[in-house]
Order: sequence, then structure tokens, then C-alpha cells
Amino acid sequence: MKLDYKNDVKINDAALDLEWEDQAELAVRYGEAWTVCKKKVAILDEKVKVVRSKLVRKAWEDPPKHLGQPKGSIQTVEAFYRTHKKHIKAKEELFDAEEELDLITIAKNEIGYTRKTALENMVKLYIAGYFAGPSVPRDLSKLRNRMDDMKEASDKQVKVKRIKNKKK
Repeated sequence: MKLDYKNDVKINDAALDLEWEDQAELAVRYGEAWTVCKKKVAILDEKVKVVRSKLVRKAWEDPPKHLGQPKGSIQTVEAFYRTHKKHIKAKEELFDAEEELDLITIAKNEIGYTRKTALENMVKLYIAGYFAGPSVPRDLSKLRNRMDDMKEASDKQVKVKRIKNKKK
């Protein structure tokens, strides 16, 4: 299931009725993705434990020569499994899955609460006549783009000032 975090949280203020129709489906889709990702993290966490256990057992039963003792100490056994390529690979897979879970959690929360609340407030604004404007309708997308450009220009000015201050 392909998720597009940035676009899925956006609201088309010209089609509030369609946005409301899509809200529940969107929340369920992210809820399902969150559940799948959470299960993946749990499976990979268990995989890390199994890899570690196998490597610890191997180190105790048949210690590699570089451990330096017939039976390695706890520290040398730990050093053996933590630096083993299988353990490192399993940990990296787990870290990637945890990162994905964090992103999906944020998006799920934004869609389930923040986006829903924004939709509710936009409907209130619509009822209050906020979107009813003069005879020439206002194009909010151009206003947004202009505001984004202004913010980007402001951010660049702040960066330039920081660079100049660092040089002093």
C-alpha cells in the first residue's frame, strides 16, 4: 500500500464535501499501515534477539580464536555478537522499520486528529461565509504559493545572517 504523507494531509478547500467523504477511508488506510508496520517492527525485534542468541551460543560453545580464551568472558562474547555482520544487519533492518513506524504514526495522528479538526473548522468557516467572497473568487492556492515564497525568502535571509554572524 503506497502512502503519500505530504499530499494525504492536505485539504482541498474547494471540495470540502469530497474531503469529508475521503477522511474516514484515509484514517483507516493509515491505521492499517500503522498496524502492519508495528507488526513488522515486532517481528524484526524478535529476529534481532534470535540472531543475538545464536551468536552468543556459538561464542560460548565454540569460541572463535580471536576471543583469546577457551571460554570468552561476558564482555568478549558481547563484543563478538554485537560486531557480527548478521547482528548488525538485523539491527539495521529493525532501525529502518522503526523509522517507518515513526513516520506512519505521525501521519496517522495528523490525519486522524489534526486533519479532521481542520476539516471541521473549515466547514464552520464555510457556514460563516468565509469562502463567500467578492464577485471575483479568491484563489487560495496562489495565496498559499505566495506565502510559501515569502517564508522561503525569509528563511534564506535568516541563513545568510547566521553565516555572517559566524564569520565575525
